[in-house]
Amino acid sequence: MDDIIKVENLTKKFGSFIAVDNISFSVAKGEIFGFLGANGAGKTTAMKILCGLSKPTSGTGMVAGFDINRESESIKKNIGYMSQKFSLYEDLKVWENIRLFGGIYGLSDSEISKRTSAMLDKLGFNKSRNAMVKDLPLGWKQKLAFSVSMVHNPKVVFLDEPTGGVDPVARRQFWDMIYEAADDGVTLFVTTHYMDEAEYCDRVSIMVDGRIGALDTPSALKMKFGVCSMDEVFYKLARGAKRGE
Repeated sequence: MDDIIKVENLTKKFGSFIAVDNISFSVAKGEIFGFLGANGAGKTTAMKILCGLSKPTSGTGMVAGFDINRESESIKKNIGYMSQKFSLYEDLKVWENIRLFGGIYGLSDSEISKRTSAMLDKLGFNKSRNAMVKDLPLGWKQKLAFSVSMVHNPKVVFLDEPTGGVDPVARRQFWDMIYEAADDGVTLFVTTHYMDEAEYCDRVSIMVDGRIGALDTPSALKMKFGVCSMDEVFYKLARGAKRGE
């Protein structure tokens, strides 16, 4: 499959501190890629570079066909992003949030109307279209935020700890939405603190002290480290970390 993300020798320094230390990896189109690491490991810094929010100190890379050093604005237009806080406007109605983000991503009024109707129907939110987002159950907010992040049909969606604070049933339902998006050819780049979710990814990268400590399928990583769960893989690698938060 074609690589939708590819970085080589990516490094980010803050003074003498090396947050991201010469990492290289690629992500294929339609892949669910887990990007893990303890606090201070460098994963958030790396993700900011991939999202076009920060420039690397050195190294090269492409995201959705655009250069991370020269085309950060084009990257932003061709990716989706969802954080643990869901990036929704609490004091707007459900349909207003969809229209707002459609406008932010540059969709025409007719396209926004079309996609708003389709999204409300798909989510089963037609009866709740006029509800204020602040009044929605947490699991509903999660589904809406994920759908809004894809309103412009991005090639890649970055999910930054998207399931924090929701119950296990809602988390599993959310992963069903991730699988559906991947089946449609969307690439999902996921950070999470839930190691059971790492098992759901096609491949997993684990950062330690700014470097990639391991990268492979969950089953291959468990075999390599001689353990039965991704929790144990993570702990084995994290114990070797020399820097904290």
